[in-house]
Amino acid sequence: MQLLIALFCGVLFGVGLLVSQMANPDKVLSFLDISGHWDPSLLLVMASALLVYVPGYLLLVRRREKPLVAEDFSLPQKRQIDKPLLLGAVVFGTGWGLAGICPGPAVVNLSGGDVKIFAFIAFMLAGMWCSGLISRWKP
Repeated sequence: MQLLIALFCGVLFGVGLLVSQMANPDKVLSFLDISGHWDPSLLLVMASALLVYVPGYLLLVRRREKPLVAEDFSLPQKRQIDKPLLLGAVVFGTGWGLAGICPGPAVVNLSGGDVKIFAFIAFMLAGMWCSGLISRWKP
């Protein structure tokens, strides 16, 4: 049951990315180009997502002891802003700004067969692998 619900949520998320144009790199780059021809429409998508998420989180997650189909909630334990978090945010933001795409939409776009998306995924996986090496490295 848990796998079926995860599959449904993943498909729903992917459809949402497609419908909202969040999986369209050109649309995302137009949103990020605040000094040129700025397209603010994705701001409405993000605000709408918050309008759904915040009440759901407050009503469902914060008031329940455990989820319906899992043993416990998978919430972050770390609360501090540290160097790895800041570095990850900078790398993620730089990649998003250069390519106009991030991991979720990239997976959605795999079905289109675009070589650029396959290259993006390959470099993303290489970056994740390098990140793992760096985090285990002790000079």
